[in-house]
Amino acid sequence: GAAAGGALPAPAAAARPAASTGQRAVADLLAAMDRSADPCSDFYQYACGAWREATPLPADKPAWVRSFSTIHERNREILRGLIEQAAANPAASADHARVGRYYGACMDTAAREKKGIEPLAPYLAAIAAVENRADLMRLTGELYRLGVEPLFGFGVLPDFQDPDTEIALAVQGGLGMPDRDYYLSDDAKKKELMAAYQEHVAAMLRLLGEEAGPAAEQAAAVVAFETELAHASRTAVAMREIDRLYNKIDRAGLQKLTPELPWDAFFAGLGHPGVQPINVATPEFFTALDAALAAATPETLAAYLRWHLVAATAERLPERFGEESFAFYGKKLQGAQEREPRWKRCVAATEGALGEVVGRLYVEQHFAGDSKQIAQQMIDDIEAAFATSLPQLGWMDDATRAKALEKMRAVGNKIGYPERWQDYSSLTLGGDHFVNAAAAAAFEVDEAAAKIGKPVDPTEWGMTPQTVNAYYSGLRNEIAFPAGILQPPFFHRDFPAAMNYGAIGAVMGHELTHGFDDKGRKYDPSGQVRAWWAPQVVERFEERAQCVRDLYSGYEVEPGVSVQGALTSGENIADIGGLKQAHSAYRLWKERQAAAGAAPAPAPGGLTDEQLFFVAFGQVWCSVASPEYERLRVSVDPHSPHRFRVRGPVSNNPAFAAAFGCEAGTPMAPADRCEVW
Repeated sequence: GAAAGGALPAPAAAARPAASTGQRAVADLLAAMDRSADPCSDFYQYACGAWREATPLPADKPAWVRSFSTIHERNREILRGLIEQAAANPAASADHARVGRYYGACMDTAAREKKGIEPLAPYLAAIAAVENRADLMRLTGELYRLGVEPLFGFGVLPDFQDPDTEIALAVQGGLGMPDRDYYLSDDAKKKELMAAYQEHVAAMLRLLGEEAGPAAEQAAAVVAFETELAHASRTAVAMREIDRLYNKIDRAGLQKLTPELPWDAFFAGLGHPGVQPINVATPEFFTALDAALAAATPETLAAYLRWHLVAATAERLPERFGEESFAFYGKKLQGAQEREPRWKRCVAATEGALGEVVGRLYVEQHFAGDSKQIAQQMIDDIEAAFATSLPQLGWMDDATRAKALEKMRAVGNKIGYPERWQDYSSLTLGGDHFVNAAAAAAFEVDEAAAKIGKPVDPTEWGMTPQTVNAYYSGLRNEIAFPAGILQPPFFHRDFPAAMNYGAIGAVMGHELTHGFDDKGRKYDPSGQVRAWWAPQVVERFEERAQCVRDLYSGYEVEPGVSVQGALTSGENIADIGGLKQAHSAYRLWKERQAAAGAAPAPAPGGLTDEQLFFVAFGQVWCSVASPEYERLRVSVDPHSPHRFRVRGPVSNNPAFAAAFGCEAGTPMAPADRCEVW
């Protein structure tokens, strides 16, 4: 955007022309490299070594990634300015006023300190008044409207067998730790974290006014109850088996599944008594929940609800609650040393509540229109490269190849921002942060519940425009690239094409390949989950997918702590395939340039254009991270740690070995490679 006002500087005597965005990006890329490293031994070090050496981990972050984190922080500064402008100009529109009110109330620490835990009083009273299952389930529904999700997960998504229709979703949940494995593992570090978690639960209950002794007893009971739920939960790997996550039933069927749970009371508390049908993704969890609730004492359930209430609303309460929450989740679990400043937390909270209002302000001022056309051309190239590669895959038969091509052609592309913005006119906000956050949570519940049984809206996005990320949706068979990611260092119209294709091109290839990974392949061109490949082709696909799982399972973040190849399988297949498609797409671009008679631009810094492509790809994942964060990631994240997102794809790409002259048998050019797509 244009610089802020002020006096114009006097012209310099013999000013050199300012470096273009592309020139600056190339200079930054070259400066980040460690030329002393051997690219054929450790390409991650070669691409990222100097940057990692010069980049300390910020105190308020568990990890810092050269691409994602840099843009995210830059965006937050931009969003802060936009939000503060909106707050200063509430008359501009009702949405400006909403943004200003939400952010202003969030920033008013004094008001929150003065109110103390008074905003929780009605909920604490309701918890104390629970006498039976109906009370418990009604209160659970009411807590959902506050943004608190105890006992289980509940939401809305397209029907697996009829992906043009929205359906309710009930799924396992109710844990305060990131994954069931923390409760059940014999790993010493996880046991240490569970002990710290129990202490944290007790500390939060003390902040609610409980005495130390009873708080410790209640925390132990809460952890024991959550451990029962953990036992009943599927593993993160099992939750990737989407064909096992579909069990569509009506309300009578739901009641039959869990005879002791009064679902009518839950839906009444949720404010949507008529909800059905429902996909119960994990039926065995709900059967076990029924039994766990029958066995739990009223005191345990009350402590559990109080804990989940205060954990979910900590940032809306006096600072001591947020500080205690950070001390465990931020510091102990992830390794961050300091809490983010309040303005950053309030920008994030405002985005969470009013994502597309903030997104609209962002797009109007910070997304150049021509970026959209360039991005679309790149996606077209990626798809052409994918189509061209299909005949070369010996494991496919012609029928499955034709179906894969049909699916690829059916993939919808979303670039930049929605064509239709979300309407927030029914969301009323005032000057109290707790009340505003509750209103925003209830608004989300009502928006979601209103979709159940209705046709899927094809214009709806799963991310806000300012998000620095991208996604593939199997049920919608679409890929989306928000405006937030379409900027340096991922992408710019002035970048050398090799950099654009290596960075954002590999992201585009990654998202497209997700439609054909071990999970994505189960969705047909319409988004329906069904077996649409011949069994022998599935078998050959699985052999290749297993090669990828085995390779990544051999990567360690520290001695004895390995990547879970089965958990990260889909992302790794997408990383390897995405790099391959992006490289082929770049070659298509070069062929077009040559056909048009364009002279090839000299590659910078002594790199060939092919080498520049791979370095740009590698630098997407340059990162520094705390050991705690790395351990957390390999436990719960379906993405591999960043360095392996570089080493894995390049070592399985023959074009990389050719570009850097790597001899067969070197670490980045192994004799046996994995290839799925």
